[in-house]
Amino acid sequence: MNKGLYFAASMAALIAAMPAQAQEPGAVEAAGEIVVTAQKRVQNVQDVPISIAVVNGEELQQQGSASLVDYAGYVPGMNVSNSGTPGQTTITLRGVAPLNSSQTVGIYLDDAPVGSSAIYNRAGAFTIDLMPYDLERIEVLKGPQGTLYGASSIGGLVKYVTVQPNTNAFSVKAGVEGFAIKGGDGLGWGAQVMVNVPIVQDKLAVSGSFAWRSTPGWVDSINNAALKDQNDYEQRGGRAALLWTPTPEFSVKLAGIWQSLDSDGNGLYAADLTGARLGDGRSFNNFVPESYDVDLDYYSATLDYDFGAATLTSATTYSKTQSAQVQDASYAFGVLFPFLTNPPIAPGITPFLLDLGLKKWTQEVRLASPSGGRFEWLIGGFFTDETTSNAQLVRSFDMAGNPIPGLDPLAIVGLPATYKEYAIFGNGTFKLSEHFEITGGLRWARNKQSFRQISSGAIVPQADDPGKSAESVFTYSISPQFHINDDAMLYARLATGYRPGGPNVIVPNVPPTVDADRMKNYEIGLKADFADRLVSVDVALFLMDWTDIQVVRSFGGVSGGANGGKARSKGIEGSFALRPTPGLTISATGSYTDATLSEDVPDISGADGDRLPAVPKFSGALRADYEFELGGGNKGSFGAGVRHASNRLSLVESDPLVATAKPYTSVDLNASITFNDHWTLRAYARNLLDNQGEMARSTFANGLNQPSFLGISPLQPRTVGVALDLAF
Repeated sequence: MNKGLYFAASMAALIAAMPAQAQEPGAVEAAGEIVVTAQKRVQNVQDVPISIAVVNGEELQQQGSASLVDYAGYVPGMNVSNSGTPGQTTITLRGVAPLNSSQTVGIYLDDAPVGSSAIYNRAGAFTIDLMPYDLERIEVLKGPQGTLYGASSIGGLVKYVTVQPNTNAFSVKAGVEGFAIKGGDGLGWGAQVMVNVPIVQDKLAVSGSFAWRSTPGWVDSINNAALKDQNDYEQRGGRAALLWTPTPEFSVKLAGIWQSLDSDGNGLYAADLTGARLGDGRSFNNFVPESYDVDLDYYSATLDYDFGAATLTSATTYSKTQSAQVQDASYAFGVLFPFLTNPPIAPGITPFLLDLGLKKWTQEVRLASPSGGRFEWLIGGFFTDETTSNAQLVRSFDMAGNPIPGLDPLAIVGLPATYKEYAIFGNGTFKLSEHFEITGGLRWARNKQSFRQISSGAIVPQADDPGKSAESVFTYSISPQFHINDDAMLYARLATGYRPGGPNVIVPNVPPTVDADRMKNYEIGLKADFADRLVSVDVALFLMDWTDIQVVRSFGGVSGGANGGKARSKGIEGSFALRPTPGLTISATGSYTDATLSEDVPDISGADGDRLPAVPKFSGALRADYEFELGGGNKGSFGAGVRHASNRLSLVESDPLVATAKPYTSVDLNASITFNDHWTLRAYARNLLDNQGEMARSTFANGLNQPSFLGISPLQPRTVGVALDLAF
């Protein structure tokens, strides 16, 4: 077999397989309690037998956070890296990183999941990243959440909770912000406004918000002088919501959310194989702009009726997500043009265009008993219907930018798919005594999927083949709890979760389907407040067994999906908060995670005991936040934080292409002054000392799987900003 034909087969296979607890200070509080809805009922976080971190939306603004990577370092057990912009994001919780392209951490927006459950929409690499202006809080649930939240939450769940309309008071919030990034092309800016209008007192209200943020770039290209400060981007988002409560027993909530991100390029650095960074140390080696654009439309309707003995809830959502990404694949494929042509032609440029689409309906109906009784119960049903698209195009140009006859387009691949799932679930808590209770849950789900594999191009065979799959999955959880007193609880938790499989790529000798992989979690924890909340402690020890891991396998030189291997993640995570004087909170969060393969997995070049990728063994943070009165109705605040993460791998450590990201330590500051409860002047600094750490590092290989260069996702350089907010 000549090199050209070998490369063509490998290229075709590669393209076809392409997605072929802690409580945090400042979280929402009511009467000294941090309120969450993790178990689909309103509860004090200290009474929920799950490791949960709660991040308050206003706190995000105070700290100048604009995306997941800005605050993830303060959440124990959570690691977030991106590929250059918000939205191109991979999330891991408790060491559970995706070893293919589908997500291991579920994403919820209020009452419904967002993002695809199917394996060909790349949900593991493209995650919704909402701007925090219209968020009440973010709940981060650690460990599998398969019983109440269903598919694709084997590592945990990130739940965005939005601000709801208020039927009692008119209010307006608005703000403007300016910020500078070291080495950036000018100033960045942001502006936002939110209005709440009661139409009928205590019965009807509407609210609306809009935010716009522009972030300057700071990364140049060493191969194209026109691509200077190429990673600038803009985010725009809006939300409209209506709350109608015609009677005390009945409520209707309607909402629409619209968000878009437009970026000109990626914020990645390039280094040679020795680790020496190219150019000025903050440059990439792309020839063409690597743009990324994504649009999200989300609509929801939630109806609640309280019968007295139980409350009936119906939650209906429709979402539409469309993204377009350009990757410069010249180092992978363009350098191999001489192997594909006779007579050989010089290496060239190969932009890879990826368009992903998702249309998703969800419907959940549940019936829940009132809270506070000896037996609390919840039963429900869930249905989702997804239609996804995955369109890939690889072009072929010479170094002058001219299409190459006979090689352009190099490949055209389409992977349209559908995913339908229906499930029934139940959850209950039985209080056996004043001090002891037990919570348990069950869920049965079945999904059916179909897709087509469509291909053509210079090196890809003409094809239009169908595939389908179906599977049923059963998950459960059980959590005994011992309440030492009203402010301290010991709990244990056994819980399971799953990530759906699906139809496989259609090539000879490849199994027709990929099965779901499973997670089983064992956990013990302590949640306690001491001395009238002078001290708060939240700590959990966990062990998670991952089986039938979804991987990419080579079948006689052709790649496809498969199940194989086991892994185990064990560790400890927790938080500590001290409130020595009114207004002052000193907090510490941390996690130690030992996530490794439990057996050899040759499909991913993994050996028993190998560390899993994208997981720091240790991460932690320290913060001090102080609020004080200034007199005359004015007040101030000051906060300082240090976050640290140890090194992370790009692949399992036995893989010859593995790369190791450097540890990072970031110092963050924020301060504010509020005048007459209406005007607030804020200032913040993120990565004040301009630490050169890395969120991720990976080895880029050419089409023959030989290492070419290193790609680095850096910690954002020092960012300093000021903002002025108005509220009344």
